[in-house]
Amino acid sequence: MKSHTFTQEPVVDAIMARTQYIESKNRKMAYRSIGEGKPLILCNRFRGNLDSWDPGFLDALAKKYKVIIFDWTGFGSSTGVPPTTMLEFATDVKDLMEALHLKKVSIIGWSFGGMVAQTVITQFPDLVSHAILICTNPPGKNAYPMEEIFYETAWKPFNDLEDEIVLFFEPASQMSREAAKRSHKRMAKRTVDVDVRIEENLWNNYSKGVKEYIEDIYQAREKLSTTQIPILIITADHEICFPPQNWYALTRYLPTAQLIVLPQAGHGAHHQYPKLTARYIANFIKHTK
Repeated sequence: MKSHTFTQEPVVDAIMARTQYIESKNRKMAYRSIGEGKPLILCNRFRGNLDSWDPGFLDALAKKYKVIIFDWTGFGSSTGVPPTTMLEFATDVKDLMEALHLKKVSIIGWSFGGMVAQTVITQFPDLVSHAILICTNPPGKNAYPMEEIFYETAWKPFNDLEDEIVLFFEPASQMSREAAKRSHKRMAKRTVDVDVRIEENLWNNYSKGVKEYIEDIYQAREKLSTTQIPILIITADHEICFPPQNWYALTRYLPTAQLIVLPQAGHGAHHQYPKLTARYIANFIKHTK
């Protein structure tokens, strides 16, 4: 394994952050680093690459932390055999940490990435100090399914702004629609060092991981009930992919979990409220152990 150290000056602007690579286990993993301080590793959503995070959210986090985003093995700009199991996806986080000489991190997972984050904290608990789960589901079977419109829209080959509003915001709220336009503009500012689109032939890899996650073959649901790792769950009042009601039934049984539901928002609540979400995360990490 070739290791990598942070030798360049810290980048404090997500748009200016350039893609770097670590070499591990016969593949290269693409990542970007923004800011300085205690490390945060962010796990991406279905179809997400390095450019799928709102720069406003990353920049808000980077005021206090070293923010690290990356591409899964074989996805985006990363090379290698793409994972098909949740443990393989979770091992990407472990390998990235080892290559960057990170002993312990706070982990943030959005959507599918939230499932991976929960696999990390239940399979490799010594690596994680705090876990932040954004718009995701608990492991195992849950009572409330995603709305059909999410599935139909998420599996389109290409998504435009109106699709993004459906997928990640609240179409019924004018406030949310305006926030979607602002987020879209922020994300469109990157015009160089653009990441590689996630091709359709890889989408089923996510599905295989999700199937395994629902079957809960690693007993993650039970392990969450005994974990000592502080967990912050951030979701939205109209989360059409992973309804917050799935967490309501569990929060009393999760001793370290806190739940925040953001109003008039959808599956990308942190893109609608980037600074607010970053403040919640910073306060959570600061005040919990």
